Amino acid sequence: MPTHSETRTLPYSSQQMYDLVADVGNYPKFLPWTAAARVRSVTPEGDHEVMLADMVISFKVFRERFGSRVTLWPEQKKIHTEYIDGPFHHLVSNWNFHDVEGGSEVHFDVDFEFRNRLLQGAAGLFFNEAMQRVVRAFERRAQELYGRR
Repeated sequence: MPTHSETRTLPYSSQQMYDLVADVGNYPKFLPWTAAARVRSVTPEGDHEVMLADMVISFKVFRERFGSRVTLWPEQKKIHTEYIDGPFHHLVSNWNFHDVEGGSEVHFDVDFEFRNRLLQGAAGLFFNEAMQRVVRAFERRAQELYGRR
């Protein structure tokens, strides 16, 4: 099962980075292999919100839709995503954002497994590179939205 964990210090506030990652509906504008994204609902639940979202991932001949439950903790600046339905056996990802001097520390981790062995094998070949591209895409988007610092 591929897993990836990465921590970056960026010249943007934790609020800016939290807002960027929480904006799931805009992922197709900048996130590699994301053909479409749709937020089905957002439900407040006390100190957090639960978003149900669908995404379409497209890579070469593969095109798959999956649903996820995204739990947003705005005060703690944490985002937890769990797989609901689609091509995965399981998928879990976490984002944590903390202010540090000159910007924020962003921590991302993901763990997933495709149901299809062919997809799982293909994912394993380029997984770490793909996850690094995803993180860099969020960094570039932050530069576009918030400017260079």
